[in-house]
Amino acid sequence: MEITIIGAGLAGSEAAWQAAQEGCQVKLYEMKPIQFSPAHQSEGLAELVCSNSLRGAGMNNAVGCLKEELRRCGSLFIEAADATAVPAGGALAVDRDEFSNYISEKIAAEPNIELIREEVTKLPQKGTTILASGPLTSETLSAELEKLTGSEHLYFYDAIAPIVEADSIDFTIAWRASRYDKGGDDYINCPMNKEQYFTFVQELVDADKVTGREFEKLIHFEGCMPIEEMASRGAQTLSFGPMKPVGLPDPKTGKIPHAVLQLRQDNRHASLFNLVGFQTRLTYPEQKRIFRTIPGLEQVCFARLGSMHRNTFINAPECLTASLQFKAAQNIYAAGQLSGVEGYVESAACGFLAGIFAAYQLRGETFSAPPRETALGALLSHLSSAGESNYQPMNINYGLFSPLELKRKMKRADRRLAMADRALTALPQWWEPVASKREERR
Repeated sequence: MEITIIGAGLAGSEAAWQAAQEGCQVKLYEMKPIQFSPAHQSEGLAELVCSNSLRGAGMNNAVGCLKEELRRCGSLFIEAADATAVPAGGALAVDRDEFSNYISEKIAAEPNIELIREEVTKLPQKGTTILASGPLTSETLSAELEKLTGSEHLYFYDAIAPIVEADSIDFTIAWRASRYDKGGDDYINCPMNKEQYFTFVQELVDADKVTGREFEKLIHFEGCMPIEEMASRGAQTLSFGPMKPVGLPDPKTGKIPHAVLQLRQDNRHASLFNLVGFQTRLTYPEQKRIFRTIPGLEQVCFARLGSMHRNTFINAPECLTASLQFKAAQNIYAAGQLSGVEGYVESAACGFLAGIFAAYQLRGETFSAPPRETALGALLSHLSSAGESNYQPMNINYGLFSPLELKRKMKRADRRLAMADRALTALPQWWEPVASKREERR
């Protein structure tokens, strides 16, 4: 029983791991280092590009519930994240390099997985294949995918936030703290008064920006909006968004600043920090000039500047079955952001499901989808049943879950916790038979 997996990012690595645990022989293809996408830099598997944060860890956020489900189901992605976590307040963030190295080493040590460093330019006509080539799928493979789906791809632009060296930050101005003191001093905070803030916003609006190619319409995913795009929507947009000062009093004055830039630890040694929410398509010179006007960053050294790239995804409700198979070629599965999900955790979750779906299909067995009450089930249901018209990628959220049957009115926060409790209660009945069969095969 052999499965071919194209792409060894988050989804491909997770799919390979799950299929291997199901007893399948996996050929995992990764084009790096022979060919790099515009956003990737290292040769490692499961490279994190946009941010090192896996978002909220608490059950008040649906992504926290999704992570916990993956944790209970033996996800390699979450195992690696837990092992390489760095301080991030109420979020789960990781050391990028250690995270990638952890997954790379586990994949290399798994006897059922053969890692092949080679670019795949054509989709296999026969055999079981999982396409997890990511949102930065190469042009040649994209052309193959376009033939398969029978329609033009949908796409959006994704932006990467800059990373700075911690010892170049001016701590006579900046201070360490988490919002409302949740999580200790995990973040570095740079304050702005009203005048500094409005000057900064105007600089963003007027700055030189990298433009897309003429034939590509700029479509930004709302959850990863470039900072300058947000600034252009209104002078106060940033102060109510990524630069929201609420819960962050300046210890030097005891007062809440007009706006605050937060920086989050990006590696285990706390030598690198990324500018939270500052994804950008500003030109490199403009990034250096404008971001150094932020109080505390006047002399900052950039370890990486922000950038912009095209992310490709398919119209999942139109192209995929409920088990992530292409309707036009059911021997091929889609996984990760290419399949129409958004976010690191969601991509890994999609790979988790695709790996098991493919393994069961190859054995001629039925694998039931996770219950709709779970985060895994809600995410899968969105891919198969969302409206086909103007389909957009979406992060997991409680709005995708089955509604609660309420006998009394509940506060929003309580409803979310109740949904998480219901999800984790429903999970074992679905997962335990899968885990038991794995033990029997060993």
